[in-house]
Amino acid sequence: MKVKGIKHIFFDLDHTLWDFDKNSALTFEKIFEVHNIAVSTSDFLSVYEPINLNYWKLYREEKIDKENLRYKRLKDSFVAVDYHVSDDVINKLSEDYITYLTTFNHLFDGTIEILEHLHTYYHLHIITNGFEEAQQRKMDNANIARYFKTITNSEAAGVKKPNPIIFNHALDLAKAKADESIMIGDNFEADIIGAMDVGLDVILFNYHNYDASDTIKQVKELQDLKRFL
Repeated sequence: MKVKGIKHIFFDLDHTLWDFDKNSALTFEKIFEVHNIAVSTSDFLSVYEPINLNYWKLYREEKIDKENLRYKRLKDSFVAVDYHVSDDVINKLSEDYITYLTTFNHLFDGTIEILEHLHTYYHLHIITNGFEEAQQRKMDNANIARYFKTITNSEAAGVKKPNPIIFNHALDLAKAKADESIMIGDNFEADIIGAMDVGLDVILFNYHNYDASDTIKQVKELQDLKRFL
C-alpha cells in the first residue's frame, strides 16, 4: 500500500544502497596482497565481520572513537585467526583499507533503478554514520551522488544514528518536516528505531532477514520499495 503525504526520503548508505560487505571483502583481498598478509581472506572475514559490527555499535554509542575502531577491529581479528601483525602494519592496513574501499563500488541490485524512479517524485537524502572522508567518494564513484539533495554525516552532525540530533539535523538541512519524511535503512536500531523516535515513517531494508515486527514496513529487494512509494 502506498504511503501518503511523503515528500522526503532519507536513505542510509552502507548496507542499504552501497554493498558494504562485497566492497569490503574486495578491499581486504587487495590490501592483503599489497602487504603480503598470508591469511585466507574468507577465514579473516568470518571473524572480522562480527567484530566489526560490535565495534560499530560501540562507536554509535560514543564508547569508542574512530581511531580505536579502525585499529581494534583489525587487531582483534588478527588475534582471532592467530596471525601476528605488528602495530605499524595494522595502522598501515587501516589507512589503506579506507583508501582502497572507495575504489570498489558495487551497489545492491536495483539501486540505480529505484533511485531513478524515486527521485522523479520525491526529494532524496542520505543520513550516514560512515566516515566523512569516505562517504562522498563512495557516492561519487558509484555515480549516485546526483540523486540526493542533501547528505548528513555523523561527523558533521556531531552525533551518530540513532541519536535524535542527527535526524533533526538532517530534517533541518533538507528543510523537511518529520511527518512528510520516511527513513529507509538496514539497521533496526540505528535507522528504524532512531527515525521513529523523531516522528519519521520507516521502511526496513531487511536483507539480513531480521525477525522484525510485522508492524514495520520492510522490503528484501530495493525494487520492492515501489509497493510503498
